[in-house]
Amino acid sequence: MTRSPLRPSDPRLDLEEARALDARNPLAGFREAFVVADPDEIYLDGNSLGRLPVRAREVVRAAVDEAWGERLIRSWGEGWWGAASRIGGRLAPLVGAGEDEVVVADQTSVNLYKLATAALEDRAPRTRIVSDALNFPSDLYVLEGVARRFGGRLEIVPAAADGVHADEAAIRAALDDDVALLSLSEVAFASGYRYDAARLTEAAHAAGALVLWDLSHAVGATPVDLAGWGADLAVGCTYKYVNGGPGAPAFAYVRRDLQDRLTQPIHGWFGQADPFDFGLAYAPAPGMARFTVGTPPVLSLLAMEPGVELLRDAGIGTVRDVSVALTEYLIALVDARLAPHGVEVVSPRDPERRGSHVTIAHPDAYRLTKAMIDAGVIPDYREGSGIRLGVAPLYVGFEDLWRAVERTEALLARGDHLAYDDARATVT
Repeated sequence: MTRSPLRPSDPRLDLEEARALDARNPLAGFREAFVVADPDEIYLDGNSLGRLPVRAREVVRAAVDEAWGERLIRSWGEGWWGAASRIGGRLAPLVGAGEDEVVVADQTSVNLYKLATAALEDRAPRTRIVSDALNFPSDLYVLEGVARRFGGRLEIVPAAADGVHADEAAIRAALDDDVALLSLSEVAFASGYRYDAARLTEAAHAAGALVLWDLSHAVGATPVDLAGWGADLAVGCTYKYVNGGPGAPAFAYVRRDLQDRLTQPIHGWFGQADPFDFGLAYAPAPGMARFTVGTPPVLSLLAMEPGVELLRDAGIGTVRDVSVALTEYLIALVDARLAPHGVEVVSPRDPERRGSHVTIAHPDAYRLTKAMIDAGVIPDYREGSGIRLGVAPLYVGFEDLWRAVERTEALLARGDHLAYDDARATVT
């Protein structure tokens, strides 16, 4: 196998090499498609909130000034109505789905509730849901509530002993004839661990359960193949690597053959077969439309489409290749320059088992995060896990990573982080 030119076999880890790698980066030109207010700031939090696409400004301005400002109610018939399905169809190839299998709607937790409830109704009298300790806590809150509603329980399988990797063997062992649903995050939010989604989906189906994947830390950064995995259901947010904006609507996926079989628990007027007949009895719309509820937030919905289009233009295969090269380079830099200062990589070393963020640990991780931000390096901190360095390949390059590590090494060497208090802010 030919080694990627973005992953040199004998890296020098100097600035000259970083610039040479950027010169060969096929995604380097995409940075210009994003608003970069401060070129000196190194933004490594795209796994929490992606940058603003330049085109999104234009889209929102037109939606406000022309559609809302001039056309008013007529805009519903001039593109607003149906936008959720249209944009969902544009997003679908990014998750390996058909255009009629994805809709943009609500928020991730709401979509998770809808699809998990539909799954348990479909699998009755089974009542148990299986997840694991690496899943996003808010997913576990929703799943526990759904299981309780059906008189069942949520089983949370412990992670591997290192707290970084999932114990996939234990997950498979938990799948018996009382399990209605297996629900996991395809990329773990804390460590970046990436699951063997096809194998786990197959194991759940063999036990007679449905599978619901949360793709929030995967979509837009890693190849997702819902059809190839045989997945039943999926949800995900669009404000991370999709760059849809703060609070952007999430998406839901339901495999085509399940769409008219499953019962959506929240009967809203957008999910009604004929919303404008104003009948008193609810009749679900066919296909994915039945998994919508109420009027969408139009401005946020339209603002997310440019991020989807940028990813389609880049090609998710190329995005993944660059992501792997960047995260491998970042890990090598941390090992070489930050490990002597007590920093440790806690994400999986195997790129096949890692998403697009690298989590690092340090005894003073929270204070170090504060110091990094003041030094112009923007990561985020997760309690109990460490500092997450999100690598969004459309706008993060090799020189960005080199400079981020250089600045962090310098502040650690000086002990700058020791001047900060350890009091937690509301948002970390």
